[in-house]
Amino acid sequence: MKTRLALPCLLGSLLLSQAVHAASALVPPKGYYASVEIRKGEAQACPVVPEPYTGELVFRSKYEGSDSARSTLNKEAEKAFRAKTKPITEIERGVSRMVMRYMEKGRAGDLECALAWLDAWAEDDALLSTEYNHTGKSMRKWALGSLAGAYLRLKFSSSQPLAAYPEQAKRIESWFARLGDQVIKDWSDLPLKQINNHSYWAAWSVMAAGVATNRRSLFDWAVEQFRIAAGQIDPDGFLPNELKRRQRALAYHNYSLPPLMMIAAFAQANGVDLRGANEGALGRLASNVLAGVEDSEPFAERAGDEDQDMEDLETDAKFSWLEPYCALYACSSALRERKTEMGPFKNFRLGGDVTRIFDPAEKSPGSTVGKRN
Repeated sequence: MKTRLALPCLLGSLLLSQAVHAASALVPPKGYYASVEIRKGEAQACPVVPEPYTGELVFRSKYEGSDSARSTLNKEAEKAFRAKTKPITEIERGVSRMVMRYMEKGRAGDLECALAWLDAWAEDDALLSTEYNHTGKSMRKWALGSLAGAYLRLKFSSSQPLAAYPEQAKRIESWFARLGDQVIKDWSDLPLKQINNHSYWAAWSVMAAGVATNRRSLFDWAVEQFRIAAGQIDPDGFLPNELKRRQRALAYHNYSLPPLMMIAAFAQANGVDLRGANEGALGRLASNVLAGVEDSEPFAERAGDEDQDMEDLETDAKFSWLEPYCALYACSSALRERKTEMGPFKNFRLGGDVTRIFDPAEKSPGSTVGKRN
């Protein structure tokens, strides 16, 4: 008799747990709840909105003509790429700057300008073209991560700055949701040999959009992509598809860490601990990259005896992932000291001021470039 009753009770508990999980609102890490700081001073004039990009997302790659390693820069192609994508980059960087200024200074003009830019692109269904190439769909997911990441600071701030702008917020969030759905279509069902840092950045953008719009389907897809990424990390902390970048293998391992750390931090905030995936793969990757910065020889050996190009790794901002990393893991005092020396970290592709979000005690004025030359 007890056995017969146990199964229905167990099923009932599981169903209740699932219902609670489905009903609970998605949230970001606690740093996103920071209040707006109020300071004196006049807001800057709102720049003209970059022309919403509604055309085909077909752009030349800056690595056009390169071999399979995709590591040789084509300056002519890069120039054409930057010219055509200029409005996209402008809105990414511009919204990030305006949100950071607003959160730091509390000037309403910065908030209104950021919302006006986002609303204009939302109303024109920007970046939603279904005609695209690889570089085009890459720009779409980068832009979504940048814009939704910055917007999260407004949506969840305890100061509730969006309360006075319900219609704009509704349009913007609807646009984010549609972009998130399209990014999922762009980057789903790829063979493992094609899943690399691009897929990780796509997953981060969908995670940011999912939390901004409270869309559980977007959140779940991002978590699924994280688990695929974790499964790619070998026992020594290497990503096979980033080793293919040969002399830039270490740089691309490092470039893979910001989106993966952000996804893990957002999942943790919603009760999903991804640190144990594939026997602690994320921590293993981070440790391997930090060791590689000190001695790149293991990366050179695994990447076909190619000496590693360390130029990107000389820019402090490339290590913005250290903020969510030290929020997720017990960083050593030496690493925390190093993080402080390198920061504060500002990365528009992660939504702006990463240090203020994850380590507000370290907040101070700083550039987006980093201090080392």
